Amino acid sequence: MLSEPRSGRLAAWGNALFAGLISPDDAVLAIVGEDAVHRVEGLPGESAPVGLTLALGRLRALGATGLRVALPAPGHPLGLSGPPDFNARALEAEEAVICHGGALGLVPEVHEAGPDGDVHVEVVWHCLPVREAPPADVPSLGEAERELAEALREATEVLTRLDVAASGPVAQAAIDAYRARAERGREVLAPGYPGRAVRVLELAQRIGVLVSLAYENGHGGAVSASEIAARAQVLRPVERTARRAQVAAYNSVVEERERQ
Repeated sequence: MLSEPRSGRLAAWGNALFAGLISPDDAVLAIVGEDAVHRVEGLPGESAPVGLTLALGRLRALGATGLRVALPAPGHPLGLSGPPDFNARALEAEEAVICHGGALGLVPEVHEAGPDGDVHVEVVWHCLPVREAPPADVPSLGEAERELAEALREATEVLTRLDVAASGPVAQAAIDAYRARAERGREVLAPGYPGRAVRVLELAQRIGVLVSLAYENGHGGAVSASEIAARAQVLRPVERTARRAQVAAYNSVVEERERQ
């Protein structure tokens, strides 16, 4: 979770577009980000892949009133509602966007080409039928905020005791890079999202950075099999909590609309 999931960008800026808060051009620019191009394949009524502007408009016409995010992992179908075919595709991609209304979902397929330092990234979103049902295991914003605070406190205590917390120059460089990206784009979420959603997403992303660094830095100071297992045991629920919080933040606009 060192970077924002593409499903998060599509859902957040797509929701802002659906609400009439931004123009189609601005929405597409934000969704594509640093990628070269995004297309949507399998859209009802279209025989070939189409651009995002047309795709978002067509989804609206097909009944979509909002976009939700799913960030599933093995054993944790976070944000999914079926059917099994769609869930399997989303699990393989580790993310998806679910249309609220319209019974459709989008799963990204990423294609990279070119040498190091000049990689050309194209994304094809596969449009597939989904089951209209409550998404799995998505907390409210309030629940997500409380869970994050508790998970971070517990993980810090255990990782410090085991001497495996992310540290050193490599970790610091990664954290500095994350902060620089955050400062460059202070608009963490698209217009229309509540301030609490922004706070929850920022905290979840920071925790995601720390978890990733802890995994990437090898075994750290954990020198026994039991200590290595203890580290993995504490990192898994923290990573799960951070993913749940990200989904809660991205989905908050749609959830609030449903409550009203």
